[in-house]
Order: sequence, then structure tokens, then C-alpha cells
Amino acid sequence: MESRREPLSICQLAAVDFTVQHFLTALVEGMVSQGWRVTCVCSDGPYVPVLRANGKRVKIVPISRGLNPMRHLPSLFRLVRLFRRERFDVLHAHTPVAALLGRIAARIAGVPMVVYTAHGFYFHEHMSPMPRRLFIALEWLGGRLTDLLFTQSEEDARAAVELGLLESASVIAIGNGVDPARFRGVFPEQRASTRAKLGIPIEAVVVGIVGRMVDEKGYREYFSAACQLAERHPQAWFVAVGDRLSSDHADGVESELQHARSTLGPRLVLTGMRTDVPDLLGAMDIFTLPSYREGMPRTIIEAMMSGLPVVATDIRGSREEVVEGVTGHLVPARDANALSSALSRLIASPEQRALLGSAGRRRALELYDEHIVVARQISEIRSRLPAALKARA
Repeated sequence: MESRREPLSICQLAAVDFTVQHFLTALVEGMVSQGWRVTCVCSDGPYVPVLRANGKRVKIVPISRGLNPMRHLPSLFRLVRLFRRERFDVLHAHTPVAALLGRIAARIAGVPMVVYTAHGFYFHEHMSPMPRRLFIALEWLGGRLTDLLFTQSEEDARAAVELGLLESASVIAIGNGVDPARFRGVFPEQRASTRAKLGIPIEAVVVGIVGRMVDEKGYREYFSAACQLAERHPQAWFVAVGDRLSSDHADGVESELQHARSTLGPRLVLTGMRTDVPDLLGAMDIFTLPSYREGMPRTIIEAMMSGLPVVATDIRGSREEVVEGVTGHLVPARDANALSSALSRLIASPEQRALLGSAGRRRALELYDEHIVVARQISEIRSRLPAALKARA
């Protein structure tokens, strides 16, 4: 009798369960559909029961997102023990700290293949020189332990090669994507229902943002621009979808939020973390993401897929998604006045909103279907497996 072949064993590693739930679910399910055995490894959190209830295999390893090396040593030891016990064939690591610890642990434990997806390098053009050099050096170190590097943006892929993080043959820009079936545009009845639940008038022009409520996502500028626009455009309302994660080490925006609340009153709607993002986007007229750094932001793709014009910062990833004057506008990072000006033009022109939003949806459907992005990752990993593993893939 022919012996049954063992499935390929994959570890999907991220620092927090939020990342696994919101950014890796489609990839995990795509790999499982290939017959691979996938284990998600992350810190414990509120999404772990949800992941398990949806059939995901999850192992808990606490991983700090801070920069204190002493806090990372216990995580490193736990990862080495886990990798040795589980005998993974492939480590696929995500998020900077978890990825560096995971790649070191994989080398110690003898994991045959190591893949790293950089969802946006931590270093960026607006960072001061010393920290930038430090983060580049850490990525260079991680590159010595990596067989295959996926970046989401073409710009990050070029930077990885130019900085010598890996050779060009081992760096692939895979893009990013969402499920077109979930983000299908604006439906008047659903739009009216969602606005009613949020207390927003149906005739309002709604400017929305979706993301963790921290300074690097541009919330300071968003709140400042909203306050500038409040008197000039009394029909404008502002919706912020998201919250600060307990694991976030990025600076908060409490003082700016307090000022915006006092200025805007009920015209500022804070939803917190939500699972009905497609409905919330459907209730918006304009989407903005004035971040300081990104990989290739999924929220912009979701907004484009929903038919919204987008105002984003002129940074890596975002400027690859948003075509200036065609699907939205690009403004300098950390410039609330420029953000306010771009938003003002769109608030005043429903024709421009419709034109840019339609072009954005066409672009998203053409370039940012997550099924294509997942299939490409699986194909690239399969083609580069060590010879001893290919028969099991």
C-alpha cells in the first residue's frame, strides 16, 4: 500500500492576532486549499478565538512590538522551541519585529525555507538619519536569514535591492488586494441605513478614514484638516473607523482628538474597531489616509473598490495606488493645510467625486484582486521550495 504523503507544514508568523485576522486570512485559506497544513503564530488577543472558531490553527507566542531587546529574548526562545517541536517546512513571517525574531529562530531551529513579507519597511524617507540607518541595518541582518522577500509595493522592492537587503532574484513585489465581492460600491438603501445608525444626515458629505488611531496613520493631520473645513463646509461630516491597539507603541493622538471633538461636536463620528467596513465605506463620499509610512495600504484599495475618491499622502505604496487627478489626490506627508485644501475641492464638487471614484474602482478591479495576490504568493513559494520539499507541495 502506498504511504500517505505528509502535507507541507507552513508557519504564518505575526506579532499580533489583529494582523492575522485582518491581513492574512485569505492567504492562510489559500494555502489550506492547496492541502498545506498552516499554523498561525502570534500574541494572544481578542481575535484568537475568532480565528480558531473559523477553523484556523493558532499557537500563542507573546511578541512585543517595542524595540527593547531584552523583552524579545523570551519570545526568541519560545519560537525556537515551537519551530523545533512543530518541524515547519516553511516560515512565512510578517511585521518587522516578529519577522526578525522569527527568522533568527528559524535559522537556529533549522527551518528549511524562510519567506518574509514586508508590509512596508519601517524605515522611510521622512525618518531622521540615525534611526533610518538602524532599521535598514536590522532589515539587512534579516535579509541574511531570508530565502524569499515579498514586498507589497514596487518601490519597496527596488529599495530592498538597492540597499542590498537581498539579491534581486529573491525579491518580488506581490502587490496587495481585497475581495471584490465584499467591496461592491455604494448602494443607496444600505448607505441610508448605515448613516442613520451613525446619526449622519443623508445629505451630508462624509470624509472618512480607516486605520489604527495613531500619529503615523496621519490622524493628527486628519483631525486638524477637519477642524479647518468645519466652518467652510457646514455640510461636511467626518468619520474615523479604528482605535489604538493595546500593543501599539506608536504615539497616540489624544490631544488632537479632544480638540476635534470640541470643534466638530456631533459632526465627528468615532466608530472604534468595526467588522462592517464595507458598509461604513459605502456611507462615505471621500476617503483619506494621510499616513507617514505604508507598505501598500489595503484601506485605500478597499475605498477605491468601493468607488470612493481618495486623498492620500505622497509616500511609498500610497502613490502606487492613487493616480493623481485620476483616482484622487496626493498631498505631502504631515501637511494638514495641503490635506484640507485637497479635501475641500472634493467636498465642493460632487462631479469630481463621482469621476475620480469611478476611475478608482476600475483601477482596483484591474490591479488589486486579492485572489490574484494570494495565488502568486503560493506559486512563488512552491516554485522555490528546496528539492526535498517539492514532492509534498
